[in-house]
Amino acid sequence: MVKGQNEKKGQFPQIVTCPNEMVALSMADGYARLTSKPQCVIVHVDVGTQGLGAAVHNASCGRAPVLIFAGLSPFTIEGELRGSRTEYIHWIQDVPDQKQIVAQYCRYAGEIKTGRNVKQMVNRALQFATSAPMGPVYLVGAREPMEEELDAYSLEQGHWGAMGSVALTEDAVRTIATALVEAAEPLVITGYCGRNHDAVDELVKLTETVKGLRVLDTGGSDMCFPADHRASLGLKYGVDQSIRTADAILVADCDVPWIPTQCMPRKDARIFHVDTDPLKQQMPVFYIAAEARYKADSCIVFKQLYSYIHANEDLLHKCESYEGRWAALKDAHEKRLCVIRDLAVPYDNGNFNVSHLTAAVRKAVPADTIFVVEAVTCATLVADQIQASLPGSWINCGGGGLGWSGGGALGIKLAAGKNRFVCQIVGDGTFLFSVPGSVYWISQRYKLPVLTIVLNNNGWNAPRKSLLLVHPSGHGSRATSEELNISFTPSPDYAGIARAAAGGKLWADRASTVDELAQKLKEAVDAVKGGKGAVLEAQLEGKAGKFAG
Repeated sequence: MVKGQNEKKGQFPQIVTCPNEMVALSMADGYARLTSKPQCVIVHVDVGTQGLGAAVHNASCGRAPVLIFAGLSPFTIEGELRGSRTEYIHWIQDVPDQKQIVAQYCRYAGEIKTGRNVKQMVNRALQFATSAPMGPVYLVGAREPMEEELDAYSLEQGHWGAMGSVALTEDAVRTIATALVEAAEPLVITGYCGRNHDAVDELVKLTETVKGLRVLDTGGSDMCFPADHRASLGLKYGVDQSIRTADAILVADCDVPWIPTQCMPRKDARIFHVDTDPLKQQMPVFYIAAEARYKADSCIVFKQLYSYIHANEDLLHKCESYEGRWAALKDAHEKRLCVIRDLAVPYDNGNFNVSHLTAAVRKAVPADTIFVVEAVTCATLVADQIQASLPGSWINCGGGGLGWSGGGALGIKLAAGKNRFVCQIVGDGTFLFSVPGSVYWISQRYKLPVLTIVLNNNGWNAPRKSLLLVHPSGHGSRATSEELNISFTPSPDYAGIARAAAGGKLWADRASTVDELAQKLKEAVDAVKGGKGAVLEAQLEGKAGKFAG
């Protein structure tokens, strides 16, 4: 590492010291998610691998191209090879199969057994990481091969690229295009097609050709379709009336298009599934009743559908006759936005809810802000008010391992550069999961100022929602948060935790009223613009049960 830094100035990877493995992988995940460029995380043997925790799940579900490298305990004891065991811990950390700790989440897991093919092993791992469906890969190596003397050698890097993107066959394009154009209520359901920023514009072009075609996001992991477009139905996690009434549905890059126990398409709907991973090979149980499914690049597919329709006079003529549907979409979209605006009205007592807070944040930050969102039960309300419209401007982890957004926001800020504003919106419980002691130390050391908004609603609300979906009138439905053990009352000083981790070099405060929010939010935004990180604890519904300072 030292040799590389000294001899390859400007051509050696930038190394970021992270005092926690989950933060490290979340940071690499965030950088890779924004740029689609693979990142590397180095951890210490089996214990460091376990320290990655839920971040491995997030990188896998979120399809983040990340290479994880971990050492192995030396496999010689008596000095047979250079690198043989020299410390007590080498016996304690010797485990039967270290790869199996994370292998089920990885696209590839391998061991470097000799330095003589180390470049081939790394390149093979990166091919898996960067080929669709992208995701984490894991390499291990004991100290003996790392200590091996080698003659210098090189590879032709052009031979080690990712797999090429895949298009639909002509028959598939014709079938899907015809179904969408001839449908009375066509619908696209997506979840992460916006990872490829070019796909956003291609999907917009398709909706403006097939007038009446609407887009529903049921994943919320990327900005897949601009919220200010009349065809947008916003973010809904698998439950929406449009799913029930659509007669033609194109599911494009989506893990959970609908939740069958809550919402189902009509039985005569024509359904087509296009995905980088249509079989969801890492999900033991997954299926949707699609007429056909294709492993293909959604951006290419949107282009193919658009081109086919414009080249077919009959289909194009039908599309041009749908002006009434186009106008109806505008009316419906405007009504939906009116409802969203009404949700942001503050309470008469001066307190505010998450909708008012998020609307205020949206107005206070620059128009091209990147929002890093891990709001859990508040996610759809946050999305409604943010109304992200720029590709890459909304990123969620795509997985279920809470705590991603702390490191994720830092990685996104590192990738975006000093002139791009980054705003993290995170629930209170999730903020604690993010290991803030590590996150805000890194932020200060590497000058990565991010605005963090902590949604303080006094604890974990997701378990209560899950309970009520199964037992709406059971004992738990009448229990208090304290009885369910999901309360954080009295809550921690979230902003104070961050300030301490940053050595006091961080703007940190809280707001519990509309007036306080207006004042403190401006101060926080100005601090970030000035190069200092900021954490604002937003005390939703007032001060009751929350840290008073």
